[in-house]
Amino acid sequence: MARIDYLREQVARAERLAKAILDQQTAERLQAFAAECRAELQVLTVKAAA
Repeated sequence: MARIDYLREQVARAERLAKAILDQQTAERLQAFAAECRAELQVLTVKAAA
């Protein structure tokens, strides 16, 4: 469960930073990182439910 909480925090943090940052390349990388975390979070959530 700790990994799921960690990923949720990372998604929120990355999205918040991506909105606040002016550098487009950095914002895109943060959004990509958030998407990766979301994908892993979805896999872990499915495994936890099973």
